[in-house]
Amino acid sequence: MTSEFWITSGAVMALIVLSFLFSGTETSMTGASRARLHSLAQGGDDRASLVERLIERRDRLVGALLIGNNLVNILASALATSVLLKLFGDAGVIYATVGMTVLLVIFAEILPKSWALSRPEGFSLAVSPFARFVVFLFGGLSTAVNWIVRRLLALFGVNLLQGDSMLSAHDELRGTVAVLHREGAFIKQDRDRLGGLLDLHDLEVSDVMVHRTAMRSLNADDPPQDIVAEILQSPHTRMPLWRGSLDNIVGIIHAKDLLRALHDVDNDPARVDIMKIAAKPWFVPDTTSLKDQLNAFLRRKAHFAVVVDEYGEVEGLVTLEDIIEEIVGEIADEHDVDIQGVKQEADGSVVVDGSVPIRDLNRALDWNLPDEEATTVAGLVIHETQSIPEEKQAFTFHGKRFVVLKRERNRITGLRIKALDG
Repeated sequence: MTSEFWITSGAVMALIVLSFLFSGTETSMTGASRARLHSLAQGGDDRASLVERLIERRDRLVGALLIGNNLVNILASALATSVLLKLFGDAGVIYATVGMTVLLVIFAEILPKSWALSRPEGFSLAVSPFARFVVFLFGGLSTAVNWIVRRLLALFGVNLLQGDSMLSAHDELRGTVAVLHREGAFIKQDRDRLGGLLDLHDLEVSDVMVHRTAMRSLNADDPPQDIVAEILQSPHTRMPLWRGSLDNIVGIIHAKDLLRALHDVDNDPARVDIMKIAAKPWFVPDTTSLKDQLNAFLRRKAHFAVVVDEYGEVEGLVTLEDIIEEIVGEIADEHDVDIQGVKQEADGSVVVDGSVPIRDLNRALDWNLPDEEATTVAGLVIHETQSIPEEKQAFTFHGKRFVVLKRERNRITGLRIKALDG
C-alpha cells in the first residue's frame, strides 16, 4: 500500500478522535448539573466557571459543536471513500459506507456519549478548553445558523425569542424532583414540599385564601362582651372586624392585644374599647401571586391580609400560615379545629367536602386533578359539567368517578370520588 493510503488513514483516525471529542463534549455540557458546576465554581475551580459561562448560551455552544462534528464526520467519510475507491473501484463506496458507519457509531457516538453520560461534570471540566476553542472557531457561524433556524421555526408558529434560554431552570428542577421521587431518592413529602415551593409563582392568593363564606369575623356593633367571648372561643389568633356589611372591614383584632386590654380594665369585657385595639386592615388583590404575597408578609412583618376582588369587595382572607402550608403541608397545633374534609372509605373511594381545595386533595392522595379552572373539588365538578348537579348524580372525568352526595341551595357540599380501575 502506498504512503498516500497510510496518510489518509491517519487523517481519518484523527478526525474520528475529533468527532469523539465533539460528541462527548456536547453530551457532557448538556447533561452536567448546573448546581454541581456552580458549587465547584464557588470553590475556586476555574474550569467549572468556564463551563458555566459556556452553557449560559447553550444554543450557541451546541450549534458550534454540531457544526464541528458534522464537518469532521463528512471529511472523514469523504477521505475514506476516496482511498477505498482507488483500491477497490466502485465497490469502495460500499466498503467506505459500511466501515465509516461502524467506526463513527462506535467511536464517535456511543462510546463518547456513554462515557460523558456516566460522568457529565468530570467530562465537561476535562474538555472545557476544547469547547471554548470550538465556540471561538464556530460561534459566529452557530449564531447565524440559529438565526436561520428561528426564522424557519417561526414559519410553523414556533417562536424562540433571541437570547431566550432553550431550557427552563425552573422546569429542569421540577423534572429532577419528579425523577428522584420515582427512583426512590425522595419520599412523597419531600417531593410535595419542593413542588409547593416551585409552585408559589404560579399560584395566586385566591387559590389558597379562606373564602368569605368560611371566614370567621366579628361585627363591630355587637356589645364588647360578646366580641370578647367570641374571640376567646375562636381557635384563631386574628379576626377581621366589620361594620354594616362584611365588605366594610374596619379592623383586625389580635387575641394578644385583647388580653392586654382586658388586663387594663380589670378583666371587665364590657369596658373594652374594641375599635381602639383593632389594627388597621391590610387589603391585597386576589390576583397577587403567592411568591409576591409571601415576600410582602415578610417585608411588612405581617401575618394576615384581607383579600379583595377588582371591585373592592371582600373575597376572603389569607395568612402567612396559608402560604407556608403550600410548601410544608398542613400545619396543625393544639388550638386547630379538626375538620375532616377527606374520609377514606373501605371500598377505596373517598368522601370529600365540596370546599376541599383540589391542590390539597392531590397532595393527600397523590392524584393529578386539574386546578387551572377551579380551586375546590365542587368547583371542578361544576366546571366540568357546566351545571350545578343534583344529589345522586354521577359523572366520570379525569379518570375518577364523582357522585354528588349532598347539595345545599346552589352549593355542592359533599362528594364521593373513586379512581377508575386501569
